[in-house]
Amino acid sequence: MKFSLVADTLSYMENTTKRLELTQHLVDLFKITPPNVIPKVIYLLQGKLRPDHEGVEIGIAEKIAIKALAKSSGIPIKKIDSEYKEAGDFGQVASKILKQKTQTTFLSQNITVERVYDTLYKIAELKGARSQDMKMKYISSLLNDATPIEGGLIAKIITSNLRLGIADYTILDALSISYTGTKDNRPLLENAYNVCSDLGKVAQSVAENGISSLKDFQVTTFSPIRPMLAERVKSPQEAHEKMGPEFASEYKLDGERVQIHRQNDKIILYSRSLENITSYYPDIVENIGKSLKSNEMILEAEIVAINDDTGEFLPFQELMHRRRKYKIAKAVQEYPITVNFFDVLSSDGKSCLDLPYSKRRKLLETNIVEDSFAKIMPMTLVRTDSEVEDSLENAINSGCEGIMLKQLDSPYRAGARASNWLKLKREYRNELGDSLDLVIVGAFYGRGRRTGRYGALLLSAYDEQTDTFPSICKVGTGFTDEGLDQIYQILSDKITIKKDRRIESGLEADVWFEPEVVIEIVASEITLSPIHKVAMDKIRKGSGLALRFPKFTGRIRFEKTSENATTIDEVTTLYSSQKRVVQEEK
Repeated sequence: MKFSLVADTLSYMENTTKRLELTQHLVDLFKITPPNVIPKVIYLLQGKLRPDHEGVEIGIAEKIAIKALAKSSGIPIKKIDSEYKEAGDFGQVASKILKQKTQTTFLSQNITVERVYDTLYKIAELKGARSQDMKMKYISSLLNDATPIEGGLIAKIITSNLRLGIADYTILDALSISYTGTKDNRPLLENAYNVCSDLGKVAQSVAENGISSLKDFQVTTFSPIRPMLAERVKSPQEAHEKMGPEFASEYKLDGERVQIHRQNDKIILYSRSLENITSYYPDIVENIGKSLKSNEMILEAEIVAINDDTGEFLPFQELMHRRRKYKIAKAVQEYPITVNFFDVLSSDGKSCLDLPYSKRRKLLETNIVEDSFAKIMPMTLVRTDSEVEDSLENAINSGCEGIMLKQLDSPYRAGARASNWLKLKREYRNELGDSLDLVIVGAFYGRGRRTGRYGALLLSAYDEQTDTFPSICKVGTGFTDEGLDQIYQILSDKITIKKDRRIESGLEADVWFEPEVVIEIVASEITLSPIHKVAMDKIRKGSGLALRFPKFTGRIRFEKTSENATTIDEVTTLYSSQKRVVQEEK
């Protein structure tokens, strides 16, 4: 398949932000894509080569990309570097430079989707001392034969700068329309995606075998399931309104959520964002098999750092010391953990997703042998508001951040955020009933003691429908000097010359960042704002929603991607809940 067909489509998409138009461009592309090529097109649209859990990364530094472009075009590196600093978009620069190309390739080859994909995959597999030189040669070979539009797209992909303003939902809509003629079949596609976490695999199945083939998608060990998420509630009364007279209450621990896949002696761990994190927890791989009765299982658990002397739970930040490439054995000794199981998704190779929570809980209790390392999350049945309050108090006294409330007859809804699961935390006095996980998109230089560092950060929520990051607040409180230094270092390689096209803000930051780093924020309330863009025009014309008196909790959410951040729908729900409480008090 000609790569120009993909490049031209993405060029059209860059000129619109309207979801219907973006979807239609994808539909037009998918209809002319051969079924055996569709997964490669899907991965490239996502800016990746394989699903996230496989950990295949292109890994091209901007310096290597600039050298490759210089080699292909005959344009000096200094000029390319200057153009890039001015434009802030390497794809635009590559396209412009290739139009000025001074070198001619006499034996050029056609650029196909297969060639681009396979070349990038070879680059991803390169390791060792000469790998950088080889990467540059591979990129140059593509750019030598590429048109300016094709070269611009290749440049965006290799530098991880493919910002199309489309989320997975848009791709699923386009696939449904392309292969069934209507969006109505998207739930079937979405369900298959939630089970396998591989959009390319789903696309190929429906393209080759039709929509009915998606019914055959089953839970498979070592293919992570997109996790079920919980809604927020602020009181036991609100929980009873949503769940009825009786439900389960589990501890909500301040740790890292993990999906544990086991098949005989093989064990792989996946994070909430489906990253393979096995290497960080060799003690789990070594010990957990002794606690599992079944030889083939998929389980969910919370990994929590503990004080080895007292057994007390430690804050989440302590656990992040495990996130290192080197001296893992030392980290295991210095930061001991417990694994706290709370759900079973597959047992003996059979899916448990459709089983009600009560049966999954019994299955969990039957298959887990508890010891000091592996535990089952404490759970009680609650019927009254006072029992919910008692459960919350017990959880807080045990070092937890709150409780999870679960309907007894509810299945596990992979990838969904629904009222089958609710989370209730200790209420803040005159504050929102929960914290928000927001994305750092910009910063403002500090003054006084903060001179030379950032004095405040611009934060955004996530819009799932448009794949954008509308701003919600500016935060400058809650930071220690040590915390500011840490965030400054983390953000140092996220700086962009110009604002990312997915960021929506009425404020002009001193520095813009790639929307990748997520931090936890508390606030007094959510208010209407003419400046911030979350839910703009949805509550009142000309107004969005903003946080009043936001404060950093000290927690950087390393385990969350920006797409896992608090969504605008969650913010809107919190705002509506807050207004209802005020009216009831009146």
